Amino acid sequence: MFAYAKTLRDNRRERTGVLFALPVVLFLIAFFIVPTVLLFVFSFWQSRSFVLVPDASLTNYIDALTRPAFRQTILTGLTIGLGTATVATVLSYPVAWFIAYRTRTNLLLYIIMLSWFSSYLVRIFAWRTILGTNGLINSALLSLGVIDAPLEILIFSPLAVTITLVHIFVPFTLLLLLSALRNVTPDFLAAARDLGASRMKVFFRVTLPIAYKGFVGSFMFTFILAAGDFITPQLLGGRTGITTGLLISNQFRQTGNWPSGAAMAFILMAVFLVVYFVLVQVLRWFRLSPGLRFHPPVEELRAEMAQAKEA
Repeated sequence: MFAYAKTLRDNRRERTGVLFALPVVLFLIAFFIVPTVLLFVFSFWQSRSFVLVPDASLTNYIDALTRPAFRQTILTGLTIGLGTATVATVLSYPVAWFIAYRTRTNLLLYIIMLSWFSSYLVRIFAWRTILGTNGLINSALLSLGVIDAPLEILIFSPLAVTITLVHIFVPFTLLLLLSALRNVTPDFLAAARDLGASRMKVFFRVTLPIAYKGFVGSFMFTFILAAGDFITPQLLGGRTGITTGLLISNQFRQTGNWPSGAAMAFILMAVFLVVYFVLVQVLRWFRLSPGLRFHPPVEELRAEMAQAKEA
């Protein structure tokens, strides 16, 4: 009787969960899955005089992959995306750790979140003013006599795009890492330190495996948005900072070649998937992902405990 009542409660909870999740699922199907499928179909069509012509060929994919400009923009986008994701993650982790384990309030988090109160374009133009030939950095270096002429590399370059995107995406990265670190309780860290583990070993053996999804998620979230961004490269990238996102945007807006733009978009998505699987595989090779080496082997654990007792 008790088991039957428990089964009824579990079924009722499952139906309630499905009911709550149904609106989100329908929204994703209508505004993500269906448009993605249509865009994938369009990528095999042709465009003649701004008119879509149904077809079934790989011409758009072949043209995109054999075009040197497209390959160069993918390389530039990957460089900017990887640089932005790496710097944003490295900068965000110490702040997230400090907020999670050393502060009793979220005041520092709120101060960082204040950047969201300014417009996306306002922040881009602010960095354009700071990095410009007559901007704050060049003016300060010229007045100090460090340089004789303004540094051209600071503006209209991949470096300018990376710096701006790091400033834009750091709050997002920080929130994801902070949420992941909530799963790493101080008891885990204290137990590892009691066993004689150094700070670096605690990070690689305890923090990173437990907060694995947060680190991978924050890195990939920043990487995808930065590598596919087309507004910042358009305003700060110059000729050498054009990314694939800007090239795809031009195919839809200026030339009206939707099939070509769709093919480029799916090629870019394939590149993102490759980067994700490579990142996951690298973490597995170094035994930093959960499930492979969440806990050390028994022999190694005993050796560490013996060393701790001797110390």
